[in-house]
Amino acid sequence: MDDRHLPVALAEPPTLDLRADFPGLTTPGGAPWHYLDTAATAQKPQAVIDTVVRAMGKDYATVHRGVYSRSADMTRSYEEARQRISRFIGGREDEIVFTRGATEAINLVANSWGRANLKPGDRILLSALEHHSNIIPWQMIAEATGAKIDVVPLTADHRIDLDAAEKMIGPRHKLIAFVHVSNVTGSVLDVGRAADIAHSVGAKLLLDGCQAVPHMPVDVAALGCDFYVFSAHKLYGPTGIGALWASGDILADMPPWEGGGSMIERVTFEKTTYDVPPQRFEAGTPAIVEAIGFAAAADYVDAIGREAIHAHEAALTKRLRRELGRMNDVTLFGPDDGAGIVSFLIDGIHPHDLGTILDDGDVAIRAGHHCAQPLMDYLDIPATARASFAVHSSEADIDALIEGIGRTRRIFGKG
Repeated sequence: MDDRHLPVALAEPPTLDLRADFPGLTTPGGAPWHYLDTAATAQKPQAVIDTVVRAMGKDYATVHRGVYSRSADMTRSYEEARQRISRFIGGREDEIVFTRGATEAINLVANSWGRANLKPGDRILLSALEHHSNIIPWQMIAEATGAKIDVVPLTADHRIDLDAAEKMIGPRHKLIAFVHVSNVTGSVLDVGRAADIAHSVGAKLLLDGCQAVPHMPVDVAALGCDFYVFSAHKLYGPTGIGALWASGDILADMPPWEGGGSMIERVTFEKTTYDVPPQRFEAGTPAIVEAIGFAAAADYVDAIGREAIHAHEAALTKRLRRELGRMNDVTLFGPDDGAGIVSFLIDGIHPHDLGTILDDGDVAIRAGHHCAQPLMDYLDIPATARASFAVHSSEADIDALIEGIGRTRRIFGKG
C-alpha cells in the first residue's frame, strides 16, 4: 500500500486527556456526556469559542472594503486564516477557496470545472462508499452535460476496491471523486494508488477529506490529488465554512460559479471581468468570523499533533472493535484499522432504538444511514449504529457505550 495517505506510526499511542477543553461535554446536570458522534460534527474547544467570540465582538468589522483601521485589521486576520488553512493541508495561500463547507466545495467543482470540462460521453468514477454530497452534485452535472457515472464496488472489508477501479478506468473518464476516509466504515483510501489510476488516463482526482483532516496528517502536494475538500465543523471549528483546495493552474482555468460582490475586477452593464482565484470563487460578504474560527481550530489540532491524535483514536477504535467483536449478535462494518469510526448492528435491535436508549444514559451515537443511502443499499441494510472518536474521547466513553448496549439488550429481552 502506498504511504502517501498514512500518518507516521508512534511506538506507544499517547494518552490524551483533553476533555476539560470542551465545555459541551457535560449534561445540564453536570454529569459527563459521552459524545461519540464527532463524525457528524465536532464539539468545540474553549480556545476556538474564545476566538470566535472575540472576532464577533471587539474585533469585528467588514473585510476587503473599509479604509478604516479596524477593517484593515480584520481583513488581515481573515487572509491570515486563509494562509493558516493552506499550511494545514500543505497547500499555497492562493490555492484555498473558502466555501460554506465541503458540500459547497464539491458543488463548486462540479458547476465550474465540470461544466467547462465535461461533455456527452465523458464519464465520472465514484465509489459505493460516497457521502450524498459526493454523489448528488455529480448526478446533477452529469445530467446537465451528458456525462455518465460509474460506481466502484467495495472489498470484503468495505474499502474502495482499487483493483476494480483500475479495471474500470478508461480514456473517457475525466474525474474520479472518492472519499479519503469513509464516514461510515472509517476505511482509509490508498490515495497514492487512486491518484495513479486517475492520472493514468488524464483524469482529475477529487478527495472528500472531511473525515481525514481532523484525524491524520494531510499534505495535498504529497497525496497527488487535484481537488481536496473539507469542512471546519468536523475539525472542531464553526459551522458554515469549509475549503476547496486545488492547484493554482486548475483554479486559474475555472470560470466563476456564483456572481456578486468581491469576486469582480470591473463591472459595467456591458461586461464584467473577474478577479483572480481564489477571490473569483468567493462572491459576497465572506464568513469572516467563521474563517478566523477555522484557523483557530487548525491551531488547536496542530498543537496536539495529528500523529498523536491518530494514534490515540486508533487505540480507542481497536478496543471498541474488540469489545463488540466478542458479542455474537453484533455485525461490524469496515476494516479493523478504520480511522476513528466504528459502525455496527445488533441483531434484533434497530439502531434508532439503540441510540434512544443510549441517550438515556448520556451516550450520544449516530443511528441511521449517515447520508450514505447507496452504501446502505449496497450492504443490504437499512441503517447502522456508529460511534466516532475525537481528541477528547476516552476509555470511559467506551465503557459507557458498552454498558448502554448491555442495558439495551436487557430491555429487548436478550439477556
